Amino acid sequence: MALAILARRRAAEAVLRRPHAAGAVVSAWRSYAAAAEESDVVVLGGGPGGYVAAIKAAQLGLKTTCIEKRGALGGTCLNVGCIPSKALLHSSHMYHEAKTSFAHHGVKFSNLEVDLPAMMAQKDKAVAGLTKGIEGLFKKNKVTYVKGFGKLASPSEVSVDLIDGGNTVVKGKNIIIATGSDVKSLPGITIDEKKVVSSTGALCLSEVPKKLVVIGAGYIGLEMGSVWNRLGSEVTVVEFAPDIVPSMDGEVRKQFQRMLEKQKFKFMLKTKVVGCDTSGAGVKLTLEPAAGGEQTILEADVVLVSAGRTPFTSGIGLETIGVETDKGGRILVDKRFMTNVKGVYAIGDAIPGPMLAHKAEEDGVACVEFIAGKEGHVDYDTVPGVVYTHPEVASVGKTEEQVKALGIAYRVGKFPLLANSRAKAIDDAEGIVKVVAEKETDKVLGVHIMAPSAGEIIHEAVLALQYGASSEDIARTCHAHPTVSEALKEACLQTFDKAIHI
Repeated sequence: MALAILARRRAAEAVLRRPHAAGAVVSAWRSYAAAAEESDVVVLGGGPGGYVAAIKAAQLGLKTTCIEKRGALGGTCLNVGCIPSKALLHSSHMYHEAKTSFAHHGVKFSNLEVDLPAMMAQKDKAVAGLTKGIEGLFKKNKVTYVKGFGKLASPSEVSVDLIDGGNTVVKGKNIIIATGSDVKSLPGITIDEKKVVSSTGALCLSEVPKKLVVIGAGYIGLEMGSVWNRLGSEVTVVEFAPDIVPSMDGEVRKQFQRMLEKQKFKFMLKTKVVGCDTSGAGVKLTLEPAAGGEQTILEADVVLVSAGRTPFTSGIGLETIGVETDKGGRILVDKRFMTNVKGVYAIGDAIPGPMLAHKAEEDGVACVEFIAGKEGHVDYDTVPGVVYTHPEVASVGKTEEQVKALGIAYRVGKFPLLANSRAKAIDDAEGIVKVVAEKETDKVLGVHIMAPSAGEIIHEAVLALQYGASSEDIARTCHAHPTVSEALKEACLQTFDKAIHI
């Protein structure tokens, strides 16, 4: 199996070595900048994709400059996304557990209360420490850090309006666009980050809203809804589609929604928002069925707009040098992450593919490996996704619906957490592990987990898919007892044979 994978990988690398067919480049651009003044790599954007690309480029011996408009490295993820949201998810979970579960475990106390300023301070401290940590990594690896808003002036120059005032031009032999993404707006709804907030505003509310409406039932909306639900908000989720998290395996999704409803989430599916009135003390949303029909009013203290994200690619000079994008603003690249303009690359949320921080990091590493004359590799079929609610939902590979649509004969193995000894011992046994494998070869095609710490367990499945493992391979691998991870072993046993504990 390993030799077969190596052969396929070498075959793919041979394809990638073919000469790049870049679009026409105006030769006059090449007269700019003496080589001695140029960086080998200039990275536009210091988020997960950009800063990782910059560090990797420097580690490969390339003179590297990174430009970041925020003045703090880490991008949306670290500053106003993944990291602060996980801090609040953990803090709110601790409060919720203390309120609802501690007494059952023999831990009793009085006067439990939420200190929201302290909770926010803990979050801010974590973010500040991590952003400074990246600056330290830049210094360690000798990456030049420029704070300001950068725009492409040529295929080898970026004009930067500096945060401290003034302008400078950064010159590079290769430019990597890593500008990330921004909140997707909705027609007729103005985000003021007070009563109508994006995920950024939802991370720093000054008080717990009595009624919170979340527009959009995706990862971000359900996570932020969980934070405020645990702290006491009445949360209603409005979703245009017929299902929450449409990318999720259907069977797991149903169990996930039931679990959220047990936590007192309310869902209004197949519903669209057609009006938003913020003139009063709160917010009044005008709703109607997605297919059309009678309108209703839904009132809230705070509305969270969580309808997805859009590439941040406008206003950065793409049109100046002729970089091609699709209708959604995503930059089009080849297998080496190069745009149609020679020497200009793009990665992460700015290009097609899942808008995930870890995907952007892999893009960044592979991109600079290509620039350095090496062979990079990103397998988008093995990028995991995690919803950090409780329990978490994590998945990798294909859903049962996708496998069925492809006409592949398959087997499914499932194992409920109710039969897992560790989950029962800690009284946290709501969830399931589901494995989808090819019928003829037993090759694992997809793994879907709803469980405590599913985001940690999923990486065993990621590695299995990366190396083309069978469900029997995982089932015959010894797992420590008692662990929640044993549920994955049992689900694999059930896939190719029979589970032991059900």
